[in-house]
Amino acid sequence: MGDEQIAIRPLLTHRELQACVTLQHETWGHEFTDVVPPSLLKVAQRIGGVAAGAFDASDRLLGFVYGLTGVENGRIVHWSDMLAVRPEVRNLGLGRRLKEFQRQAVLQVGGIVIYWTYDPLVARNAHLNFNVFGVRVSEYVVDMYGETASTLHRGIGTDRFIVAWPVPDDDMRAQLAANHAAGTSRELREAPILNPGAAVAESLELGDWARVEVPADVNALQQEDAEQAAAWRRSSREAFKRAREAGLTVRGFVVDECAHRGYYLLARRDHP
Repeated sequence: MGDEQIAIRPLLTHRELQACVTLQHETWGHEFTDVVPPSLLKVAQRIGGVAAGAFDASDRLLGFVYGLTGVENGRIVHWSDMLAVRPEVRNLGLGRRLKEFQRQAVLQVGGIVIYWTYDPLVARNAHLNFNVFGVRVSEYVVDMYGETASTLHRGIGTDRFIVAWPVPDDDMRAQLAANHAAGTSRELREAPILNPGAAVAESLELGDWARVEVPADVNALQQEDAEQAAAWRRSSREAFKRAREAGLTVRGFVVDECAHRGYYLLARRDHP
């Protein structure tokens, strides 16, 4: 199946809305309690929200994106609450197409930024967010969603980055270019690592640059060694906290295929 056979459009009929609910359960587990019901998927679209799906030629729902539009300090902003794509079509770029559909919809109602959350330990999402979409980190929140029934969250909590994605085209391109520049910076790519060697990291004097390391696939690690996955959460949480207190912010993300690790690249706020 090619992506040209897949249409991105709003969820409209009851069948489409119910299919979205079913896909939520399939993605986050049948015990997942934060399911968005058909009624909210429908009415959100009446007040500037987005509930859109990716459909194949037979109108089967392959993925969806859902978010709400609101006001922050007098500005129109959007919160992207959910995005899911069926595993068998995740190599077709549907997540990117759904996000772009969302950005264009928010642009039409005058929105300037889209917020969402993701787990900092998930390297593939970090790469997608920084190097494909062009986000910046707004905030690190410890256990943002508390304990959930989802199997994806068990054992490592729900620490999240809140990221901000510029809506206007020029702003989005500028942020993406800045992220790519960080990824090619020698100073950042060779900066000291703040974790996981706690004893070494604690004695490390922070300069203008630093890195925070994450595993290549934390979801697989949760299945193989739950305690090691939890240790990654503890060490990365402490590293990001220490970096924030020292005035360092995340500027980009790179993956080292040989080391099977991902690295957040951090620099001082006033550093170019």
